[in-house]
Amino acid sequence: MKTTTWSIDPMHSEIQFKVKHLVITTVTGRFNDFSGIINADENFENADINFEINAASISTSNEQRDTHLKSADFFDVEIYPKITFRGDSFRKKDDDEYQLTGDITIKGITLPIALSVEYAGTVTDPWGNVKAGFEVRGTLKRKNFGLNWNATTEAGGLVVSEDVKLVINLQLVKQAERVAA
Repeated sequence: MKTTTWSIDPMHSEIQFKVKHLVITTVTGRFNDFSGIINADENFENADINFEINAASISTSNEQRDTHLKSADFFDVEIYPKITFRGDSFRKKDDDEYQLTGDITIKGITLPIALSVEYAGTVTDPWGNVKAGFEVRGTLKRKNFGLNWNATTEAGGLVVSEDVKLVINLQLVKQAERVAA
């Protein structure tokens, strides 16, 4: 069986998250520093996926909020500088849809997560690089990872939702092919 190693192209990829604020609006943030390696067959099924995010690279376009998110109330980046994901199953559901499961570690807590993946295709760019595109979506409960800070409004609503929506767009670059014995 032939396997291919792919790396994430950070210039053409993004990791976003969306959280309800005051139950009436959504705040969107992103992580700006991340990397990953994927080893897969030609159909990407049963891919071996390893992904790492620099937690201090969080950005919500608000310096005060970003500083709070980096603090012990949330990511505690001084003690837990990395968020990691290790995929254990990547199964095709139909032509362009996959189900990705694996373990995500945030703030030293590792839990399973299931993500929906849409495969956008594979192309060769004008410089001869083979690239593949994916959109990954999922939701996690932030309190399960010790991201517990919250406050209540005078009406009793929460300032920050417990659910965090993930929207990840990845462009992978083919690195090498090898034939397994």
